[in-house]
Amino acid sequence: MIGKQIYGIDLGSNMIKIYSRKSDEIIKERNMIAIRNREDILAVGDEAYEMFEKNPPNVEVTSPMSGGMIANVGYLEIVLQELLEKTGRSIIGHPVIYFAVPVDMTEIEKRAYYAVAQSGRFHKSRVFLVERPIVDALALGIPIIKTRGSMIVNIGAAATEVSVIADSRVIISKLIPLGGDQFTQDVQTNIRRRNNFSVSIRTAGRLKASLADLKQEKKLARKIVGIDCISGLPRERIITSATINESILSSVKNIADEIRTFLERTPPQIHKSILAEGIYLTGGSTVIPNIDKILSEQIGCPILLSKYYDLCTVYGLEEFVTHDALHHWAFTPKNRKRQ
Repeated sequence: MIGKQIYGIDLGSNMIKIYSRKSDEIIKERNMIAIRNREDILAVGDEAYEMFEKNPPNVEVTSPMSGGMIANVGYLEIVLQELLEKTGRSIIGHPVIYFAVPVDMTEIEKRAYYAVAQSGRFHKSRVFLVERPIVDALALGIPIIKTRGSMIVNIGAAATEVSVIADSRVIISKLIPLGGDQFTQDVQTNIRRRNNFSVSIRTAGRLKASLADLKQEKKLARKIVGIDCISGLPRERIITSATINESILSSVKNIADEIRTFLERTPPQIHKSILAEGIYLTGGSTVIPNIDKILSEQIGCPILLSKYYDLCTVYGLEEFVTHDALHHWAFTPKNRKRQ
């Protein structure tokens, strides 16, 4: 496959990451699109996100993903095409595309990936799917063939994927509808409840990124502008790290409860192996300081935090597409069985 255009794509929910084998580069941008009057494409990626919550009524700024799955095939095809063109690339010939996907998908959800690759400039491409825990394991250095039981927890924006690898495959996996987006909404809700103060999702996200520390080792505060819920007028408020931590902690503990229940249902020998090895933790939302320590305390198991965070999956895809011997873990969207 030397010389071919081969891409590894992690669609994510908020961020899209694309690895190009030919240029050996990773593209990372917001998975968003801005459309005027439902037909004119104004921007994609980071440029579209800059319009988010600032757009006039006739401009829709949205993501083609929902809950970690493809929600709009047409929008996603445009985002992929535009992001590649923005970086000086073009889709020609018969590119090969590997999508990292959740394990727990319906056949209809699988076919959405095939539909993306059969539209626009992707219509001549060959599309393969590879389970996200497999490529995460490659980036984390887990010996997939040898492991007797390894658990990977990927906390993304829309969902948390909990998976166990043994016998050279993913033996069990579950999507939990909790992730970074819920943390951000929790921040927004808690500020409104505690302070009678309304802030935008973007502002709540910035507060989460700058102030969160679940062990409260950082005692910080930020002055922000929002809307006073009583007067309806713009006001300034000081928001502390304690408020942000309080907002997030409940959802983090809910994730811990789900992981603990999942772990208790694994076969005894695999359970024993996971406890001895520790649980691998990755995903964009794990960048919150000390989230690994809180989860470890709640679950009662060592947590091995990846340094790659939201890039873990795309680094695994890089490893996957550059080593042909790994390709037996890939399968087509039309097939249940791996190739």
